[in-house]
Amino acid sequence: METNSQWIDITTEDGTFGAYLSLPRGGKGPGIVLLQEIFGVNQHIRNVADQYAADGYVVIAPDLFWRDGARIELTYDEAGWKRAVELMNSLDFDKAQTDIAATVKALRAHEGTAGQKIASIGYCMGGLLSYRTAADGLVDTAVAYYGGGIQNGLDRADDIKVPVLMHFGSADSHIPNEAVKAIAERFEGVESVEIHVYQGAEHGFNCNHRDSYNQRAAAEAHGHTLVFLSEQL
Repeated sequence: METNSQWIDITTEDGTFGAYLSLPRGGKGPGIVLLQEIFGVNQHIRNVADQYAADGYVVIAPDLFWRDGARIELTYDEAGWKRAVELMNSLDFDKAQTDIAATVKALRAHEGTAGQKIASIGYCMGGLLSYRTAADGLVDTAVAYYGGGIQNGLDRADDIKVPVLMHFGSADSHIPNEAVKAIAERFEGVESVEIHVYQGAEHGFNCNHRDSYNQRAAAEAHGHTLVFLSEQL
């Protein structure tokens, strides 16, 4: 993949945090704010950023755990899971949304996205944050991969005025099928909201660093996402 990536700084009233920026060949394209799993902006998230940059997007992944430590990067072993859950539980989601808003602002100001639209794409915890980012009206479209907790935020459904795409696995041990059903029922008849459920796919099926990686589901979801983005951005 021919991309150009680097860490940049984003300044807010609370302080300065890092964000991983990956540019496509030529340096210009629609923008994507990539929202992390509970494991930080780790190698997997950076790989995903580079993948979307190779697909022609200007991608920026903010370090949402920066208040607990800069560039925390976890693996998917037992110790990594334990620390990741601690970080998620300590995260102030309202402050995270403020950080995401600052990231969107920085991305819209980037010369590579001039005149272009912006999407958010989130995984796991980031999927919920992507949903909330759409509800906050920060982006032009949003994608959520296995966003745990969306079912608890359906009171924000009417706030969503932009197209949204959601991906879930039918065998997700973290998100009950009842939760996916509740989400689907809430958005039934809303043409701008698209939901895909991948049979036999576990939580984290897109991550090839995890035992739950499902190559077929990951490929199908990425294909659906690229088509969706090409239509919306």
